[in-house]
Amino acid sequence: MLELIKEPWPWYIAGPLIGLTVPVLLILGNKSFGISSSLRHICAACIPADISFFKYDWKKEWWNLFFVFGIFLGGIIASHFLINTGEISVNPKLKTELATYGITDFSNLIPVQLMNFASLLTWRGFITMVVGGFLVGFGTRYAGGCTSGHAIMGLSNLQWPSLVATVCFMAGGFLMANVILPIILSL
Repeated sequence: MLELIKEPWPWYIAGPLIGLTVPVLLILGNKSFGISSSLRHICAACIPADISFFKYDWKKEWWNLFFVFGIFLGGIIASHFLINTGEISVNPKLKTELATYGITDFSNLIPVQLMNFASLLTWRGFITMVVGGFLVGFGTRYAGGCTSGHAIMGLSNLQWPSLVATVCFMAGGFLMANVILPIILSL
């Protein structure tokens, strides 16, 4: 049974399980699924500054912080006890393409040659980690939520802004993966 948990689950099982969080949250307390709002709640709780964006009753959103803490704790448990020691399965064509950029180690979920502390001192590492992280955070705030909030919760509720945001997320992802990332990786 433990081996079943260690293996990646197919989309037709994992997808519906993720999707079922929407009705569960709505039925249990009329709550919306989303992760990015938890950062706002943490800042509202911890930053004593007089910033209007953080002036609200964050204590009403404790469930969201608990939910995110559960995801964090689950990640720690999975990384220590449920890790799959085999090499990550990557399409052979993608392996060949990534090898041209010097990425050959697929022992982790994220390529070691790309994401490590030493690579922060290179243009490629700085752009992918720091600039990319800033752009993800900015885009999440600008769109009024993250991909999980819009694509899972917003589309389930037939919200037009979530459809627009999800289409933009997908278009940006395709553009990044096929046009911009090869330029960054060749630096």
